[in-house]
Amino acid sequence: MRPSRALVIGHRGASALRPEHTLESYRKAIEDGADIVEPDLVSTRDGVLVARHENEISGTTDVAAHPEFAARRATKTIDGERVSGWFTEDFTLAELKTLRARERLPELRGTSRDGQYEIPTFDEIVALVAAESARRGRVVGLAPEIKHPTYFAQAGLAMEDRLLDALRANAYTRTAPVIVQSFETANLRALRAKLARGGNVRLLQLFGGAHERPYDTVAAGRPRTYGELMRADGLRETAAYADAIGPAHRDLDPRDGRSALVDAAHDAGLQVIVYTFRPENHFLGTYAGGGGPAARDEAGSMRQIRDALALGIDAFFTDDPALGRRAVDAER
Repeated sequence: MRPSRALVIGHRGASALRPEHTLESYRKAIEDGADIVEPDLVSTRDGVLVARHENEISGTTDVAAHPEFAARRATKTIDGERVSGWFTEDFTLAELKTLRARERLPELRGTSRDGQYEIPTFDEIVALVAAESARRGRVVGLAPEIKHPTYFAQAGLAMEDRLLDALRANAYTRTAPVIVQSFETANLRALRAKLARGGNVRLLQLFGGAHERPYDTVAAGRPRTYGELMRADGLRETAAYADAIGPAHRDLDPRDGRSALVDAAHDAGLQVIVYTFRPENHFLGTYAGGGGPAARDEAGSMRQIRDALALGIDAFFTDDPALGRRAVDAER
């Protein structure tokens, strides 16, 4: 069922205003009107789900400033790419809790809040959302993304069943809207076998660029591109296990006020949840206003969102939920 109006998803919380994936970022997103907040999930060495955009954490924490962890620096192959740094799966939760979050985009968003916030667990995020929902008298959903599922499964730290266990163990997530996301396909297919349609938990197939490939298809020796999945037959195939697709807003490709991708997805019975709207000129392209790349153009960002809303999208991720809320409310 399509929502009566598009839902606003706080991308990593209110990450244009607070360091991403912190409890303060999620709290700010809810305060600013987000319908749903999004935690990206990775695993600790002891199997706890925590929120980080990547399992490599040198850019989002102060881990490099901790001499006791210097020997943990490593180079690994993640989804076929060599990555150097510090990785969550090499730390226990107790060790990660000694770190503090840093702004991932300091050149655009500054560093004034660096060092103030811990890395939260998924259970802590659910508790925050439940408390804020009760305090504000409205239901707030969660959209957890399972990061690098093939990699973590191969490391013996698969997250899918642990996420389902957490959703069932928390009274709030037994009824609140939950959207489980992945850029891979096999884990969503496996989750569909465990989740009946029509419940409070839905599945979102994220799409990378048209020429990129879900890593699980590469690892299985049957690589496919997201471009193939965006075609009508690929969308019908996706609809067999997912409830929605998540393309980048640049892939909506509007022509004469319509988006062929949005229309084809809706024809296949899929909702369209678009990522990611950001308020700085650096991200706004032709919508950017005056000033340098770090300058915020709220009017330009809202125009960009409203143009996507006019194409019939069902929800969208934004780094600044307050602007997303204003854009949606202006459509009334």
